[in-house]
Amino acid sequence: MERESDCGRAATALCVDLDGTLIRSDLTFESLLAAVKGRPWLVLLLPWWMLKGRSHMKAQLAKHAQPDVAVLPYRSEVIELIRQARQDGRRVLLVTGSHIGLAKKVADHVGLFDDVLGSTPDCNLIGGQKAVLLERQFGAGRFEYVANGRVDIAVWVRAGGAVTVNAPRSVVREVAAMGIPHRDIPQPPTDWRTWLRAIRLQQWLKNLLLFVPVMTAHEVLNWEALAAAALAFVCFGACASATYIINDLLDLDADRHHHKKRNRPFAAGAIDIRAGIAAASLLLLTGLGLSLLLPGGFQVALVAYLVVTLLYSLRLKRVASLDVIVLAGLYTLRIIAGAFAASISLSFWLLAFSMFIFLSLAMVKRVAELVEVRKEEQIIGKVLGKLRGREYATEDTMMLQGLGAASGYLSVLVLALYIHSPEVTELYRTPELLWLIAPLMLLWVTRLWMVTARGYMDEDPIFFAVKDPETWATGAMVVGILIAATVMQL
Repeated sequence: MERESDCGRAATALCVDLDGTLIRSDLTFESLLAAVKGRPWLVLLLPWWMLKGRSHMKAQLAKHAQPDVAVLPYRSEVIELIRQARQDGRRVLLVTGSHIGLAKKVADHVGLFDDVLGSTPDCNLIGGQKAVLLERQFGAGRFEYVANGRVDIAVWVRAGGAVTVNAPRSVVREVAAMGIPHRDIPQPPTDWRTWLRAIRLQQWLKNLLLFVPVMTAHEVLNWEALAAAALAFVCFGACASATYIINDLLDLDADRHHHKKRNRPFAAGAIDIRAGIAAASLLLLTGLGLSLLLPGGFQVALVAYLVVTLLYSLRLKRVASLDVIVLAGLYTLRIIAGAFAASISLSFWLLAFSMFIFLSLAMVKRVAELVEVRKEEQIIGKVLGKLRGREYATEDTMMLQGLGAASGYLSVLVLALYIHSPEVTELYRTPELLWLIAPLMLLWVTRLWMVTARGYMDEDPIFFAVKDPETWATGAMVVGILIAATVMQL
């Protein structure tokens, strides 16, 4: 809700800040993330750019990265404020510390500004410098300034009116005490549910794979192994949440072009980019710190997971076919890490089965996205051709369906070969009963692909399986067969 005092019209011009005010984001940070995603080696140049000044750094970032201003998270309240000022016949300027080139693109997109002032390679237009420039152009007290942060107090003291937008309470109080006409446009604080969406707590379900080695080795009554797997679950969960935040920060532009992903907290501007970087750092430190309590093999697996996931976010996800193999590998790596954590020997059969079944699930995800693209093409009557941020074209759908289904069936073949291996006789009293699992798996894989081909797979296949009654029924029967094969003697 907007709280307003009697502003009058002493201020002739309305000067609007960009970062955190007109948009719920920061173009400098967005440029940095986009530049690092496109050219990771630019990280090595950042210290040199910063030594030459923040204005120089902003210019270099603007040269290497150009965020799509059409999909930025604009504040509707500020847009309405600008429209009202124009109706009142006032001049409206965009005045920002972001690079002038990016600011002009924003102004052109919004189409409501009379002029644009921004940082240049020689001038970082923030705080005192912005205040001096506006006072020189309009005169002391002859402009109303719309902004959001403590650095803007230097401008408000020379303004004739102030609008605080989502500013800290201390800043709002300080501006209100200046005695100039003032209004406040607050924003509800970020609640815990938004943060849960950001860290993707539901994705921790995938880390239950860490318990698979304990179960398949029939060590479910070994409390030390279970405790180690539980600690490994927390470590992987914290690190995985950090990587999801990093991935979302690097994918801001692509997410904003997606009809569902654009509502993610960082893409929508519900959480500040700097808060996201801090949260990712804290989660990484927590996960890696706790991993020191587990065997060295687990720590190696966890670091490998982080490195591969980072490479996936930066580049591998955009390489067709390699991306799904990497995804399958990351699932399998969880099983390997669980074995290391619980000090259980890895089974060749388990690794082979995991690789094929998870490759099938990874392809399900890509095919589902391609089916969504085809649906969107039919709705808008325009050929999109390919997934945004991916190297898959809609023509690849049938090929991926065939490869994915084949991979799923190969996992069943591995299961069948495992039933006749020497390891089975050591774990099961009646291994012949395990044959009943094969037709159940074939039925489940076939149904999964039919659901995907018909366009009903509108989410991650893992979460589809978690909510799918038929998957639960299949899982219950498989567990029953495993128990029967373990305890029964025919």
